[in-house]
Amino acid sequence: MRNQLTEKDVKRIEEEIEYRKLVVRKQALEAVKEARAHGDLSENFEYHAAKKDKNQNESRIRYLERMLKTSEVVSEESKEDEVGLNNTVRLYFEEDDEEETYKLVTSVRGNSLKNYISTESPIGQAILGHKVGDTVHVKVNDGYGYDVVIRAIENTVDDGSDRLRSF
Repeated sequence: MRNQLTEKDVKRIEEEIEYRKLVVRKQALEAVKEARAHGDLSENFEYHAAKKDKNQNESRIRYLERMLKTSEVVSEESKEDEVGLNNTVRLYFEEDDEEETYKLVTSVRGNSLKNYISTESPIGQAILGHKVGDTVHVKVNDGYGYDVVIRAIENTVDDGSDRLRSF
């Protein structure tokens, strides 16, 4: 399955690539030049640190460019009463008798520590398009699945505060 991006994700990625190429790359090259001027490179910590920073920036640029090339753009639009992208959803897990709240996001912004779940995750796929009160079966694999009840849907918006995944 291809990664999914919204138009806002694409814009953010393009802006980050441009910033990294025009600003960060110049700073990193300058830091390498300056550190190289300090002499013996084999024992020059500043040189090795500057090279590492430069290489991390170049890796990030390649990662973001690859993300743009290999992803599909999806719409953020959803019906008012259905689970859609960027909605915050309160789910009841019948098996555990517990409630959890998640925000449904694209794969490049998923972060399980913040309860941001991707539309490509088993739970994200299962609840997408469903309404409050629906009981939905989440298939984890061929041998296991569980049921959740959608208790509430909050139509949150992408305000730009959700960060893109690092790598």
